Amino acid sequence: MDEYNRFVDWDKMDVTVQSQDIKELTCTEFQELKQLARQGYWAKNHSLRAKVYHKLISNIPCRTVTPDANVYRDIVVKIVGKRSSSSLPLPEFVDDSLVPTYCLNAEGIGAVRKIILCIANQFPDISFCPALPSVIALPCNDPSKRLIDQTFLAFESSCMTFGDLVNKYCQAAHKLMVAVSEDVLEVYSDWQRWLFGELPMLYIARVFDVFLVEGYKVLYRVALAILKFFHKVRAGQPMESDSVQQDIRAFVRDIAKSVSPERLLEKAFAIRLFSRKEIQLLQMANEKALQQKGITVKQKRQNVHLAVHAENFKSEIVSVKEMRDIWSWIPERFALCQPLLLFTTLEHGCSLSRFYSHSEGHEPTLLLIKTTAKEVCGAYLSTDWSERRRGGNKLSFFGTGECFVFRLQPEVERYEWVIIKHPELAASGSEPENHASPASNALSFRSTPSDPSDRLSPFLSARHFNLPSKTASMFMAGSSECIIIGGGDGQALYLDADLNHGRTSHCDTFNNQPLCSESFQISVLEVWGFRDTVNG
Repeated sequence: MDEYNRFVDWDKMDVTVQSQDIKELTCTEFQELKQLARQGYWAKNHSLRAKVYHKLISNIPCRTVTPDANVYRDIVVKIVGKRSSSSLPLPEFVDDSLVPTYCLNAEGIGAVRKIILCIANQFPDISFCPALPSVIALPCNDPSKRLIDQTFLAFESSCMTFGDLVNKYCQAAHKLMVAVSEDVLEVYSDWQRWLFGELPMLYIARVFDVFLVEGYKVLYRVALAILKFFHKVRAGQPMESDSVQQDIRAFVRDIAKSVSPERLLEKAFAIRLFSRKEIQLLQMANEKALQQKGITVKQKRQNVHLAVHAENFKSEIVSVKEMRDIWSWIPERFALCQPLLLFTTLEHGCSLSRFYSHSEGHEPTLLLIKTTAKEVCGAYLSTDWSERRRGGNKLSFFGTGECFVFRLQPEVERYEWVIIKHPELAASGSEPENHASPASNALSFRSTPSDPSDRLSPFLSARHFNLPSKTASMFMAGSSECIIIGGGDGQALYLDADLNHGRTSHCDTFNNQPLCSESFQISVLEVWGFRDTVNG
């Protein structure tokens, strides 16, 4: 470690908490190593941390033969020569990111710049990596041990995936973001900057300890925890700046005033996050959505994240603001699209067959209902209504766990799929028989048993990935006589064949308010699709 001391500004280093006991790391089992990292075993001993990092980084698979010190020096001489590294521009893929000083002195910052220039020289396929100045980690080809995003597509899809996770795990904070910002994803696109740039040295070091052991999922966990603490501290208070993005950055820079590194990690690991496999599927879906729209390289953000355009939107049920709120709930890959009106009872009448004919061929769709009592509710439906034919004449359920029902009037509330939110309710057995009444049956959704460690994400349609489905998702059902939508916290919506009447059911187990009146008359019903405005 002594050879690296010359890069450190020791006046900035907190050496008061350092332990003088020289410890050795003898464990080799991953689970034990993971626990030691989370507990901060080597956090109070710089010498031990240096040894552990050397061991962990040496185990990261690299795409080329790892260069030694002599090779590195030769590359530096060719690139930098006798010039000062501070006078050389950093490669475009760091996206104008500043080299964080942390506890480095001028020579240390210069060394970081040299490493970045060498990586750019040796790995020309890295096209977008704003976190690199903070991480300076080896590029890795192994998806299961992914470290940092190295292309704009990967970075952008990770921002979308983080938005999906916030939507799922930080609903209170998400609601605040929707209220104070016009573009929620613009806020969430900062999530890596919170970690690699704004977090103080003591905090990011602890995060990095665990990150090197456990991988990319740790970053999502910590960023979610940061957002939870931000909401807890700032909820109800006026913004300190004109931008919530600036407020979050300021909060992260001064996070020591609110929470310790130990408490931050404790909150992060208390979140029951998706499995790595499920997160990978979600990331794949977001990457696929971007690729289909031709978005693979850096471009103006407004061409990537589209809001609901006020001048092009007109609904008899919701306002532009309300539609934007709904848009903030849907999966990020579909937030790239604009709403497209497919069916309205005011124009197409109240025929259920006409409802199907206008809605089929579109996936996903958004259902909006306004009752004669001025109540407004609806549902986001992930699956094409043509799937109802698979059950023949029998009423059968289909859909994925991304479906949800919601209420806008008299107050706003969103309800997720009950089995997703409460997986302990899933019972063994196959799909339920439809002997009970449709409305009551909608309240007893069950999923096919499977090995939790090997199941596919219930939030995604497995057929999009040509993978065998191990989860029987049941959320929506339709026949010539009725439509059933529900399951969110026990909430269920039942519409009669004439699309004039409906009723709702809800489960008191979760103490929720019903979507609307138990029995209601429909004033207006609309079905909206998702139009790809990027490709026309």
